[in-house]
Amino acid sequence: MKRRREEEEMEIVWQTPANPPERHDYIFRNAFRHEPPVMAWDVSILQKEPDVLTVCKPASVPVHASGQYRKNTVVGILEAEHGLAPLFPIHRLDRLVSGLLILARSASKADFFRQQVKCMLPYPSNGKKSRIEARVVHKQYVAKVVGVFPEDEQVVNVNVNFNVREGRSTVEVESAGNACTSLKGKAASTKFTRISTNGTHSIIRVHLQYTGHPIANDMLYLSDEIVDPFSKGMGADSTAGVSEEDSKEGFSIDPMCTNCPNLAHKGYDTDQEGLWLHCLRYTGPGWTYECPYPEWASLD
Repeated sequence: MKRRREEEEMEIVWQTPANPPERHDYIFRNAFRHEPPVMAWDVSILQKEPDVLTVCKPASVPVHASGQYRKNTVVGILEAEHGLAPLFPIHRLDRLVSGLLILARSASKADFFRQQVKCMLPYPSNGKKSRIEARVVHKQYVAKVVGVFPEDEQVVNVNVNFNVREGRSTVEVESAGNACTSLKGKAASTKFTRISTNGTHSIIRVHLQYTGHPIANDMLYLSDEIVDPFSKGMGADSTAGVSEEDSKEGFSIDPMCTNCPNLAHKGYDTDQEGLWLHCLRYTGPGWTYECPYPEWASLD
């Protein structure tokens, strides 16, 4: 806290119960942010237009600032390394998912895209149009899954609900196994097509689990058992537990920061590197943006 004593003189004063702030005091607060690490992969710019920017987002990097992440984000990296700001992400892409990310370069363009992403065309009376076909914007992903996926096209129409206790999304089904018509969960439809036998994202993940072919490195959905998201070494969305002794090694402790002694070690778990789930394409009225296939999905 700085307290003005004379016209051009400032004095640094520590605020205490015996020395509370006074009127016209300048109050400063020191904050230590311990940001989690991300993989050192580039955020590749795919297309740069006056009002739209498309990039290939690497896995492990969140799209924007949230939680403990402030600088290690796609938006933060693009601003720091390319001077691109402001940027407005127009769709979600989970931290552990890679692929196409579309960012508007103005608020008006962002609103234009977001309205299209949310828009649904009216269903025809004959009921021939599916939820997917009724959408104005179509999105396409590629995933590497467990087992040999069926050759014929698979369409999953089941409601999805996020289970806070389990820390993951679950499908709502009746006891007989039919899709539940309850309005508690989010209505969702996903169409799957096998492209190779060798090679809202939580919806895709849980729908693939529902078909019996979860993403091959998605520890959160590989098992039907309840997963404790805070347990040691469980899943791609959580940090593996470490001993207190290990957690104090490999980093310096700032004497002014009360959180430093409680930090985990500087290592990075392999299950934090990302999922085998990659956004390939977004298509809307009069526009299409694409992203190259990832290395793990090469068709060569």
